[in-house]
Amino acid sequence: MNENRLDFLLELLQTPSPSSMEMEIQKRWIKEVKPFAHEVRTDHAGNAIAILNPEADFKVLLAGHCDEIALVINRIDDQGYLHFDKMGGINPKAAVGMKVTILGYERTLTGVIGVNAQHHGGLKGDFGVDDLFIDCGAKSKEEIEKLVQIGDLAVYKRSPEVMMDRYIAGRGLDNRTGQFIVGEVLRRLSEKQVKVGVYAASTVNEETNMGGAFFAAAGIEPTMAIACDVTFATDYPGVNKNKYGDIQLDEGPVLAKGAPINRKINQLLEKTAKKLDMKVQYELTPRMTGTDADKMRLTGKGVPVSLVSLPLRYMHSPVETVSIKDIDEEIDLLVEMIASMTGEENLNPLED
Repeated sequence: MNENRLDFLLELLQTPSPSSMEMEIQKRWIKEVKPFAHEVRTDHAGNAIAILNPEADFKVLLAGHCDEIALVINRIDDQGYLHFDKMGGINPKAAVGMKVTILGYERTLTGVIGVNAQHHGGLKGDFGVDDLFIDCGAKSKEEIEKLVQIGDLAVYKRSPEVMMDRYIAGRGLDNRTGQFIVGEVLRRLSEKQVKVGVYAASTVNEETNMGGAFFAAAGIEPTMAIACDVTFATDYPGVNKNKYGDIQLDEGPVLAKGAPINRKINQLLEKTAKKLDMKVQYELTPRMTGTDADKMRLTGKGVPVSLVSLPLRYMHSPVETVSIKDIDEEIDLLVEMIASMTGEENLNPLED
């Protein structure tokens, strides 16, 4: 990945995009992809969709969701402390002691998630977000209510960092890396003679209800769809690989296998990986994928789907970690596969 593209990815990772409030990051992504797209669309869900060959009958939809997990303010107490609930899969134990950026209705401000000192007993056993609170430095409910109201959102105050020139660590790599990937695939394909329609969708709300993916696929009516998301890496201490599989950073993109996945799309991906002499890894999704693929599959008359995932360590924590090499290889894989398509591919698993 060259420096310019890395800088853009890091910019996306620094842009707050809590589920239900993705407007700022969508506008930045649109600005980036617009010069090389034939058309850019938005919809009432908040999706941004960049398109090549919008007149083509065979439509390939690539979906990478741009929203991140967040906190939502649900109570302000008399002392001015903010209490919160989850907007997506927040891990309370990872939140303890973190700084947060509160996207207040009046202005943005910094807070800290307070914790009872260990000298005073600390936090014991299991606890939830209802045991935590945010301290913004306010002295009263009246003071903080001038800046923050019920329903305002907050994200961890973390800047992305590159480690050892090979990994990126930070918050919300799930799944702004996917948003970046689908845009990069479209940019690269714009330099080729592509015979199919390509729809790169930066989708919203995946962390909460996956409604964005449903809106996108229902509006596009694609011939096939691929969700570009992240999956659990298991290459660090304490993970039971017998239970969760063996997924490693730097070992290539991950293809899903299971009931929701169209086998012919996976065959196209595997054939392309072999052509590129690229390693791929596998994960099992027996019933559901837990990604945008599930909603896209059930739109219209039904959409053949596949899932290509980026290995990610420390899911839903402030220090999620991915490999730059894996990002590049996922982009290469999708670009080569789509560039090789004729638009005559038959995705019916019962027909040759």
